[in-house]
Amino acid sequence: MRVSIVVPVLNEATTIASFLKMANALGAYELIVADGGSCDATRSIAMASGATVVAGAPGRGPQMNLGAAAATGDILLFLHSDVRLNPGALQILVDSLQPSSKKGGIFDVHFDGDDWIARAFNRIYRWRRYFGIFYGDAGIFVRREVFHQMGGFKPYPIMEDYEFGRRLFGWGGRMAILSEPVFVSDRRWRKAGLRRTLYVWFIIQSAYSLGFPAERLGWLYRQIR
Repeated sequence: MRVSIVVPVLNEATTIASFLKMANALGAYELIVADGGSCDATRSIAMASGATVVAGAPGRGPQMNLGAAAATGDILLFLHSDVRLNPGALQILVDSLQPSSKKGGIFDVHFDGDDWIARAFNRIYRWRRYFGIFYGDAGIFVRREVFHQMGGFKPYPIMEDYEFGRRLFGWGGRMAILSEPVFVSDRRWRKAGLRRTLYVWFIIQSAYSLGFPAERLGWLYRQIR
């Protein structure tokens, strides 16, 4: 099965070159960079690396939908530009979707760093995913036909990955929950501060779970980006 990697970006000139080098080495069938209006060199770097670049309005949900619409692979793998996968990860992904009743899955998140904070985040993420609670940094992958049957991501400014994950978890068929890691940069929460990041995410998650519209939570997320 052919794997199309879709990465949403906005002003990621500092990360996109190394990401695409890693993705090319993995042997992806195609690389699609979905740009949300970058004003730096993100798009030119991506094109120079041989990626297909599609551009649209900012917002990870719409950007990923745009990238998925351009993809022709059998499996869509959605990644952030600051994550890394081990060599052989795509073959593990493909193998995990056998039998054909499996519709998609996620990797095991490993945050950068070896301190207690990173280890705590790793354990929390590992435990929550068995209940269908995960985000885009887990490396969501899904059969292309299933993605389109589900209607793709919602056009939310935030929680679009969580919402899609909940639907994917409850969709017909089974999910592959891999022990293979995806290595995630800790740049955002270390920059914003651990306490502030945890507080903001607790408020966002709680408010969304109580029915607060995702469209009104975007400003909170910007406090930790």
